[in-house]
Amino acid sequence: MSKPSIKTLAALKKSGYVCKSIRQEIRENLIKKIKAKQNPFPGIIGYEDSVIPDTERALLSKHNILFLGLRGQAKTRMARQMIDLLDEYIPYVAGSEINDDPLQPISRYAINLIASKADDTPIEWLHRSERYAEKLATPDVSVADLIGDIDPIKAANLKLSFADEQVLHYGIIPRSNRCIFVINELPDLQARIQVSLFNILEEGDLQIRGFKLRLPLDVLFVFTANPEDYTNRGSIVTPLKDRIESQILTHYPKNIETALEITIQEAAIEPDQQQRVKISDLVKRLIEQVSFEARASELVDKKSGVSARLSISAYENAVSAAERRAIINEEKETQVWLSDLVGIIPSITGKIELVYEGEQEGPYQVAFNLLDRSIRTLFAQYFPNPDTLKKKRSKETATEDNPYKSIIRWFDAGNTINIFFETKDDDKVQLLYKVDGLHAIVKKYFKAANDKENALLMEFVLHGLAAYSLISKKLLEGKIEFRDLMGSMLNIGTQHFNEDDFNEDDFN
Repeated sequence: MSKPSIKTLAALKKSGYVCKSIRQEIRENLIKKIKAKQNPFPGIIGYEDSVIPDTERALLSKHNILFLGLRGQAKTRMARQMIDLLDEYIPYVAGSEINDDPLQPISRYAINLIASKADDTPIEWLHRSERYAEKLATPDVSVADLIGDIDPIKAANLKLSFADEQVLHYGIIPRSNRCIFVINELPDLQARIQVSLFNILEEGDLQIRGFKLRLPLDVLFVFTANPEDYTNRGSIVTPLKDRIESQILTHYPKNIETALEITIQEAAIEPDQQQRVKISDLVKRLIEQVSFEARASELVDKKSGVSARLSISAYENAVSAAERRAIINEEKETQVWLSDLVGIIPSITGKIELVYEGEQEGPYQVAFNLLDRSIRTLFAQYFPNPDTLKKKRSKETATEDNPYKSIIRWFDAGNTINIFFETKDDDKVQLLYKVDGLHAIVKKYFKAANDKENALLMEFVLHGLAAYSLISKKLLEGKIEFRDLMGSMLNIGTQHFNEDDFNEDDFN
């Protein structure tokens, strides 16, 4: 739809225009989408049976909304997509600071203009993309920022007294009249500032410096916040919460498939990266599992949450780590190996808040532990669980068949394998084939795997056995060393990773 050509109040009346509140507008457009079986929130994955239906019910009820949930749960994204439920264009009185409806003006400016020009009052049109305002709640936000204040410069220029309504400078909320207005992180707003919102939410009017204003603002409010019990920064004052009609709880993806779909959708992978670097379903799931392990870890602060951005940035870093290696080795094509996942460590350390015990461990150690736990969790889904084999062996006979026996014996014989981060793909494959029994176990359980998949699964077996403490894995400068467990324990070195042991190149 192109912008309407109507320019005057007379033409607007003649067109048959009918005033509608923003809530009625959204309600009617939402009903049309529901009838047409259209998703009003495209790209929002995992909320189909929870948050989206709750939001639709709130909008049909014409409610203000509070999205309550931990960080990285698409709260703001949900709010921003509501603009698609607005009419494409609405008329307003030209020059109005608060988007006055020409048929129902509320500001002194619009009322005076219509009184003087009548049907010749000029009309402008506002596109729905301009009908969204957002404010991040910070401790320095003032009542003047949100509501407004007296403007002494305007009073001087217009030669008016401070008692004249025309000297008022409107804040962001009045300027968002007939719009969607979002306040992010509401608990961070000082209590006295939250109190200033009471009348706007309940009565729709303003109170500025003692002025007797009656401005029935037409605003749909959407607030976002972390659960009140989970934040140390502040809380939502009870009377304000009582005035927000619908409180909707958001959540993290409930399963790996949903989380993986979100990550692939959101990850910013360049076209040339996609051509050069292939990433297997196994590696994708390993990266996603890190977030699930972090959310369950006793070392990570559950009150802070683990954002979906962890998986997204880790996915991007994994692809970039493989791309960097391919560029160095002048390889036209490569895949993401498990050794490349060292490159996702900065994506983990920057996205988790640690409790005291985690701080004692150190962020790098915790990040490596989460990656190892992810490998351990997924390994049992691809290959026989080593723990189950141990229990069977203790209950039955010492000759119980162990599919990993050949591999462990090879390392017990004093053999080691060093996988350098910048090793060429062909060299890495040759290195993996040196380990007795490694290729055989992969072919036993994955008969249809091709050569590249075989090689990746062989590397996965090494990492998996290390995660189950059947062999030793140590991250050294520029490489990962696999060796027998007993020899590693007798070594003077330590199996723990210290932040000082690494240089920046290890993570690029």
